[in-house]
Amino acid sequence: MSNQNNHKVRGKTRISYRDYYTLKNLGAVRTGSIIFLILNVVLRLLYTIFPESLTRAQNYPEFNFTNWLYIAITPIFLGCSYLLVYLYNKQKKANFVMTVFVFLFALYIILCGMFSSFIATSDPRNSMTIYLTALSIISVVFVFEWDEALLLVFITEGLFTALLYNTQNEGMQMIYNQLISVILLFCFYFISRYFYSYKSSYFLQLVDIREKNIAIEKAGAFKNEILGMVAHDLRNPIGAIETLALMMEMDDIDNETRENLEMIKTSCVKARGIIADLLDAANNENINVVETQRTELNYFLKNIINEWKIQKEAKNNIFLISSKNQVYVQINADKFQRVMDNLITNALKFSKNNNKIEIYLSAKNGSAIIEVRDYGLGIPEDLIPHIFERFSKARRPGLRGEQSTGLGLSISRQIIENHHGTIDVTSEEKKGSTFIIQLPVVD
Repeated sequence: MSNQNNHKVRGKTRISYRDYYTLKNLGAVRTGSIIFLILNVVLRLLYTIFPESLTRAQNYPEFNFTNWLYIAITPIFLGCSYLLVYLYNKQKKANFVMTVFVFLFALYIILCGMFSSFIATSDPRNSMTIYLTALSIISVVFVFEWDEALLLVFITEGLFTALLYNTQNEGMQMIYNQLISVILLFCFYFISRYFYSYKSSYFLQLVDIREKNIAIEKAGAFKNEILGMVAHDLRNPIGAIETLALMMEMDDIDNETRENLEMIKTSCVKARGIIADLLDAANNENINVVETQRTELNYFLKNIINEWKIQKEAKNNIFLISSKNQVYVQINADKFQRVMDNLITNALKFSKNNNKIEIYLSAKNGSAIIEVRDYGLGIPEDLIPHIFERFSKARRPGLRGEQSTGLGLSISRQIIENHHGTIDVTSEEKKGSTFIIQLPVVD
């Protein structure tokens, strides 16, 4: 944002910032009231437990009176802060009453510190610590506009001057005290402005991040919409090409033409696989909840393996090795079959025709564990961290030249995570890979 460099908020952003810091100020009033009340209650307990030693202290009657006064007034601020925070959350915006309330609490704390300095000694310049502490806390914790901070300075200085005249100090002492107070208030104003600038810069960064996140979400939604439309529209012409190839095969054709038709059919199958990946990427991205049903994994996995052996003509030997007779999980059968098909496809893609593909099923610590193991090419160590990324740079052609979109494993991980499960991989080059899925077991 162009105005972020000078830490200034303008226009609608200024209104949003005022609402933002007003809520923070109300929260600070609530916390400050609790702390200040606890301190005074503890002091009251000390007065009760050690009356002999404390009542002999200098100006004890004044401290005793102000202690009761603080105990009586502070709960009012505490109760009002809770009420105003509730109203803010209901209205989702600040109002003038909230601003005045925060201002009055800040003035109250400063006056408490100032008055305590006067009670400690008639010459407040010798005990400015409490006054300085109050000013420092208010300048750092609360956010004020420049005019509010300036008004607070003038009111505080006026009250300080009034109290100073009532102490009946000598002229030079009054000048020293007045000078010290002016210096402290001058520091208070500039510290307040510094923290206003710092907090406004932080707020602008939050606004900028929020706007960028919204833009990213819109761009992602638009991308998925276009991706889905393109992938969906591509299926029809590819299906038409595949149908024509099948019809031409029915005619009396020579071997060369038949080989060309087989190549066309194989290309169509690959294209449909790529389109399926694109559609899954578009449709699954924002789906965090899937409809599931209780499923027995031995039966489910056997059906998938049989389908691969019969319908998909897998030349590799695919085996199921199970250590449990029955393992039940909650899954969406269609989506989870997509995961298993992706893993088996990858295993076949990087294995020789006579290599085994082993699917292990076990259960441990309340989790069903499915391992898909091959003894093929393996994954280079530097690519393993990237294989689950969308359009992953880890994608490679298979041993027989099969191409990859880099989407299959990304989609698989997303589906598994939507089932409250996890997927991981271990691999060693030239020795094979094992993909490990863990899912919660159900009774």
